[in-house]
Amino acid sequence: MQDQDHPKKRGGLLAGLRASFLTGLVVVLPIGLTIYLVYTVVGWIDSWILPLIPWGWRPEQLVEFYIGPDANFPTRGLGVIVFLIFTVIIGWIAKGLIGRSVIAQTEALVDRMPVVRSVYGGFKQITETFFAKSEKSFDRTCLVEFPRPGSWAVGFVATTAKGEIAARLPSDKKMIAVFLALTPLTSGILLYVPEEDVILLDMKADDAVKLIVSAGLVAPSGKEMRTLAEEAAKID
Repeated sequence: MQDQDHPKKRGGLLAGLRASFLTGLVVVLPIGLTIYLVYTVVGWIDSWILPLIPWGWRPEQLVEFYIGPDANFPTRGLGVIVFLIFTVIIGWIAKGLIGRSVIAQTEALVDRMPVVRSVYGGFKQITETFFAKSEKSFDRTCLVEFPRPGSWAVGFVATTAKGEIAARLPSDKKMIAVFLALTPLTSGILLYVPEEDVILLDMKADDAVKLIVSAGLVAPSGKEMRTLAEEAAKID
């Protein structure tokens, strides 16, 4: 009897260790990946911002001057702080009359440069689309048939077709721009489709991002779906 019970105990112990390991992995992995991602992004911003600071004003030089050459003071992240402060100051200046005048003169100068004009104009439109308060974009999600009829993909509603694209599209229907992000959100496709062929979702944009990044493994929880159903019932 003792010889027969021993394998069972060993199997139960290994199964318990395996379950504990998987549970710990579920807890540790998201935290570790988040910390790694934040650490990497902060280092990337520092590598861009700190070299732009005059040599004598760089954090490592200030630490060496005020504390000593042997000081081991962490300077990672100071580039992010400098970037935030600089951006706030520029935004505050841009709101004033002098700032608007300088920006207008700078943009007039840029318009005279063929290649720079195109690059600057494209980046400006993108930033205004994402951050302008006048028109919300990418805050609605939808389903659109892609890549063939009968199969559906989750997309983000960008805006309605405008300008030359709206005039050139061979359809009298209202067309909207839908951005289809590809798993794991490293690239995407921009489609112009009739609004009536798109199924708008109540899913939030961040939930759609989670769904795409996880390749369909992470979906809105049951609680979130019940909340959406209750909101829809109130509207009806």
